[in-house]
Amino acid sequence: MIKRAMVFLLLLVAALALAVVGNTFRQGSRQLDVPPLARLAVDADAVAASMAEAVRARTVSGLIDPAGTAAAFDALHAHLAQRYPRVHAALEREVIGAHSLLFTWRGSDVSARPIALLAHQDVVPIAPGTQALWKRPPFDGVVADGHVWGRGTLDNKSNLVTQLEAVEMLLASGFQPRRTVYLFYGHDEEVGGRDGAVAAVALLQQRGVRLDFVLDEGLAVTEGVLPGVASPLALIALAEKGSVTLELTATAAPGHSSMPPAAGSSAIGMLSAALVRLDQNPMPGGIQGAAAEMFQAVAPEMPFGQRLALSNLWLTRPLVERMLGRGGATNAMLRTTTAMTIVNAGNKENVLPGRAEAVVNFRILPGDTPASVQAHVERVIADPRITVEPMGVAFEPSKLSSAQAEPFKRIERVAREVFPDAIVAPGLMLAASDARHFDPIAEHSYRFMPIRFRSEDLARVHGTDERISVEQLADMVRFYHRLLTQTAS
Repeated sequence: MIKRAMVFLLLLVAALALAVVGNTFRQGSRQLDVPPLARLAVDADAVAASMAEAVRARTVSGLIDPAGTAAAFDALHAHLAQRYPRVHAALEREVIGAHSLLFTWRGSDVSARPIALLAHQDVVPIAPGTQALWKRPPFDGVVADGHVWGRGTLDNKSNLVTQLEAVEMLLASGFQPRRTVYLFYGHDEEVGGRDGAVAAVALLQQRGVRLDFVLDEGLAVTEGVLPGVASPLALIALAEKGSVTLELTATAAPGHSSMPPAAGSSAIGMLSAALVRLDQNPMPGGIQGAAAEMFQAVAPEMPFGQRLALSNLWLTRPLVERMLGRGGATNAMLRTTTAMTIVNAGNKENVLPGRAEAVVNFRILPGDTPASVQAHVERVIADPRITVEPMGVAFEPSKLSSAQAEPFKRIERVAREVFPDAIVAPGLMLAASDARHFDPIAEHSYRFMPIRFRSEDLARVHGTDERISVEQLADMVRFYHRLLTQTAS
């Protein structure tokens, strides 16, 4: 009897192993096999000069000086008009809000659903005390060492400049889009987009515009993002996370430190216990949505062990999710994240404070909401002495666009053509962009920057020594030029 059971068990294990290995090898590469694309001739030096001039316009979000801000945007707009005369002659140009720009390139087929390319003009300020750390002044627009240096080169004036370069080239060649193309360049993306993108969408809604797809800034072509993936990884985001910030407050009777209250009943003690519970009980998550789409596309390109694990999630899901959930970018793709950013209590070493406060920021996964996050926090803390209140501006995650839709396939194909060494896959954008505001009028919204990011470049975004290589700018022009010929014709 025991012998028969052992034989049965061995056969079961063998069958399971055979199924796992067989399923692994059945998961063939999902990468498009595209023929080599003739390299478009681009005047890289001229593009770099235009980029440098755009950097010199100090279009910083949230400046206290309205006149200075207006002058900076006016300077940028004047440069664009001078550098791209065909764009300004052939396309309709509107100013939205204070300084946002909306260009309309009318298509020949009014029945064809239009598309939109997005970028933003505004940049974040230089962190106080860090300007001296820059190798090149952040607003001088220096071209040196094969790069354009300065704030906005990566986030996000490079998208703006290279899109206009591509359109200018297409106009010079006599290209006429079949469907209408919108170019929208917001002036307040870094502070929420209320007066720019939100206003532009309201205007387009009034006109009855329904977009086939929107392409905005987002993920890029990166290396070393996923362990085991040797090739560059070009991730096209299908969605972006939302955000909500909650303030936790504990109150207690103040007093002298020589006579502390019972354990766990001081304001700091109550708040500390609540934060520990919150830290140890993150929002539930898992491989779903954009993360599932990404791993399905990437798994066949990974070494056998990782390929086996990701190709057989019906068996390996708990282990894989536990490993991915250890922190960092992979964890952020799986769930709504919890980040404790501010704690404030007490002002003297011998006084028990009567109030302790903590600020916790959550980046919300599609499927969750600000309300569901607050409900989770209150349930985990389970302490009526702690109040939980939203603070600041909360926003929902964007809708999840399809990786099987025709617009995604077109973007995917162009990415493979321009970056032939890269693995192209869907992804999830962890930060926010103007694209989310277009959800009400866009069938699909995607987020991708046609630029190669190395690990050291990631810290330059919103950081010190922001720069972009001249050759990268040329590749961005090639990408947008090809994309427009493939999607608008």
